[in-house]
Amino acid sequence: MGWRDIDVYWMRKALVLAKQAEKQGEVPVGAVLLLNGTLIVTASNQTITQCDPTAHAEMLVLRKAAKTVNNHRLLGSTLYVTLEPCLMCTGAMIHARISRLVFAAYDNPSVTSGSVFSILQNQGIHHRFLITDGLLADESAEILREFFVQRRRGLN
Repeated sequence: MGWRDIDVYWMRKALVLAKQAEKQGEVPVGAVLLLNGTLIVTASNQTITQCDPTAHAEMLVLRKAAKTVNNHRLLGSTLYVTLEPCLMCTGAMIHARISRLVFAAYDNPSVTSGSVFSILQNQGIHHRFLITDGLLADESAEILREFFVQRRRGLN
């Protein structure tokens, strides 16, 4: 199995988590974190369930992983997430020292300011990580699109 196949495998796991979040009335975002190629933790958005604006899938995965490995640094980790991370989550990834981010859909493809890419291009950033973007983007975007269509209709 090549790297792309591995990435697709784990992103599909993250998409399953996104669908689980959707069933709970949460914005459908799922995240999977591997450490040195081994699955450590998974999570999905829980901002409504936990009544916590920071309970994004990425934040929950980073918190759980740090506790699991008993280290706030997650060197050698790869984070798979179904939506491009926000500023808060990107900051947490920098502090956690993740090695790689793989994300599916872009939060807003027409906006680059505030994106993961523009944040990491800042010369003041002390840690950078590899990014693979757009993996299974159409599938993830469709889940998000349908969620918000249903929400506007008052169905979820």
